[in-house]
Amino acid sequence: LPLTLLESELRLEHDDMRGAARLLDAALATRPDEPGLLYARSLVSERRGDVPALERDLRHILRLDPQNAVALNALGYSLANLTNRYTEALQLIEQALALRPDDPAIIDSRGWVLYRLGRRDEALAQLQRAFDAFPDPEVAAHLGEVLWVDGRHDEAQAVWSKGLEARPDSRLIHDTMHRLGAELPP
Repeated sequence: LPLTLLESELRLEHDDMRGAARLLDAALATRPDEPGLLYARSLVSERRGDVPALERDLRHILRLDPQNAVALNALGYSLANLTNRYTEALQLIEQALALRPDDPAIIDSRGWVLYRLGRRDEALAQLQRAFDAFPDPEVAAHLGEVLWVDGRHDEAQAVWSKGLEARPDSRLIHDTMHRLGAELPP
């Protein structure tokens, strides 16, 4: 199992979605209720933009373990990011947060869905809290976007710069900045 998960992760990193999906499908054919494999396949589905497949795998995990905070958060975040089902997304993320109240990834997801719901002040508070605890490039992309949209461009650029220190090639930060027409100061 660990080698299968590692290989699927490497295939994802190299944009081999088809290879990662085939590998995980084969592993799940013999272990259909293995949460790690289901979660890994949901990541492949997310990258492919296949929301029904992603949702099917994450809901399968939740049928096996309704208290799985990682699956609750992943499903909520994906719904907030890839659909307009924001209210449902918020409910899932809040269930995850009740199980893991200090998890920066879940706090980030809550901030992101609040932003998608138009609740920018609440979103900023959550995203800043997540970033303070875990200045990951994904959290930096989210916080930076909300700051930018709020007209706080210098703060957004500082957050993105800090995120890029950790991972200079962060596709998410670069894509966010490009989408917003933002640049870092020289």
